[in-house]
Amino acid sequence: MFDKNYLLPSEALDRILSVISAPFLSDERLKIEECYSRIAAVDIVSPEDLPAFSRSTVDGYALNSKDTFGAKDTIPAYINIRHEVFMGASPDFEIKQGEAAKIPTGGMLPAGADAVLMLEHSQVISPDMIEVTKSVAPGENVIQKGEDIKEGEAVITKGHKLRAQDIGALAGIGITEINVFKKPIVSIISTGDEIVSASNSLNLGQVRDINSFVLSGLIMEHGGMPAKKGIFKDDYEIIKKIIHESLNDSDMVLISGGTSAGAKDMTAQIIDDIAGLYGGGGVLFHGVSLKPGKPVIGGVVNNKPILGLPGHPAAIVVCFNLFIRPILEKLSGLNGKNLDKSIKAKMAKSIASAAGREDHIRVYLEKHGNELLSVPVLGKSGLITTLVKADGIVIIPHGKLGLDKGEEVTVKLF
Repeated sequence: MFDKNYLLPSEALDRILSVISAPFLSDERLKIEECYSRIAAVDIVSPEDLPAFSRSTVDGYALNSKDTFGAKDTIPAYINIRHEVFMGASPDFEIKQGEAAKIPTGGMLPAGADAVLMLEHSQVISPDMIEVTKSVAPGENVIQKGEDIKEGEAVITKGHKLRAQDIGALAGIGITEINVFKKPIVSIISTGDEIVSASNSLNLGQVRDINSFVLSGLIMEHGGMPAKKGIFKDDYEIIKKIIHESLNDSDMVLISGGTSAGAKDMTAQIIDDIAGLYGGGGVLFHGVSLKPGKPVIGGVVNNKPILGLPGHPAAIVVCFNLFIRPILEKLSGLNGKNLDKSIKAKMAKSIASAAGREDHIRVYLEKHGNELLSVPVLGKSGLITTLVKADGIVIIPHGKLGLDKGEEVTVKLF
């Protein structure tokens, strides 16, 4: 049973977000091809219309729509072909009543024309005349000048995470450089007498560092710059020194290990002691109603978030998604519209949960006929393979005692 006095994960996150003043990062000006997945630091306003001219969306004939009204297979209209529009050229003629001009997809609509008739709805009677078998409405098969983006319109707003289509829109209006927020630097400190480098041979009782690699990848994926500080023994002065140094050269500090109640687990005390040097802040929570990840620590020192993370890899991923990612997004200047990728599925089997805690269950997805099943990946949180095999996580809320076989759930995808 979890202690009823523990905070829920959402309460713990609110507590730390409420005391962080962000974004406080400066911005930098980059070429747009360097800005994929970066955060816009200013509103970006279009200097011109897009498109800059009215253009055809089909191959056909540019004409005045009035000349086609009432036309159909049994009562066709007849229109004279006087001109032709060429790609990349501005027409130097005007369409008059009863006239049309052949036009390609993307061609500029000539003066006097207000619509385009598709080739499929016409028959060539002679080199200079077509038979129209369908009427067209004003504006049909035409993208009007400025219909996509108008001059003076805000195309990108401050805090928007730039996607491929956003970069394309900027290119379309001739903007090739923009200001984006600098990426938050996140220090990663690995602690534990038993932890050694991934390149080391193991002695009995030692384990290789996994968590710094998991955290680095997640940080990069979500807009930050990881700074791996190394592996440090469970020594108060050593850990205090590296945390203090990290606070000076990064925007967030993560400590992997040293969060539970063991004799060597001193992270919370060190955070409070360092906070005293700055005259305020410190630990905001130590432990949440969560599995895996119960012993997580959250604090703020000198307006910089600092989190102590459990040593198990599954707990690292859960704590990243619940706490580190939202904090990182706030620090990066994101406007809050970054949505989780998720999918609906049915539980392949029943699974129980303890009262009073929020359970994060690793699952993989399996297709059975027309049904998508969510299959629990069983195993302790210290097993990295439970993450390797999983496609995502299903959350059992703290007020629920489990999930039933066949129950529809939301799978938050990795």
